[in-house]
Amino acid sequence: MVKFLKSGKIVIVLGGRYAGRKAVIVKTYEEGSNKRKFAHALVAGIDRYPRKVTKDMGKKLLEKRSKVKPFVKLINLNHLMPTRYSLDVDLKSSVTPDAVAQPEARIEARKLIKKSFEEKYQTGTNKWFFTKLRF
Repeated sequence: MVKFLKSGKIVIVLGGRYAGRKAVIVKTYEEGSNKRKFAHALVAGIDRYPRKVTKDMGKKLLEKRSKVKPFVKLINLNHLMPTRYSLDVDLKSSVTPDAVAQPEARIEARKLIKKSFEEKYQTGTNKWFFTKLRF
């Protein structure tokens, strides 16, 4: 079987608290692990999307409306829907499975993800990833 769920692939979370949210695969575990015997992936996604901005808005308001709230989670591959898009953000160094297990490390990982996602949003590339899924 061809493995198409590689790191950098944008997926849509189908179940749970973050259902309908877009996420990026950081690392996949096709064979499972010791704690989780099923195939799963470590994903970093957007919990709260940036809001619409116009050119008439001031700098302070632009900054406020361009904020992103991320999440980090280990999700079963059955609960992910792959898309044709990919995002070239290097999160492997900042996000590890150990970081997800411990609350303090998860908060630090979320801060790093927030910074990288906001930088990516400011560049204007991958606009689809930063728009809310309408359904």
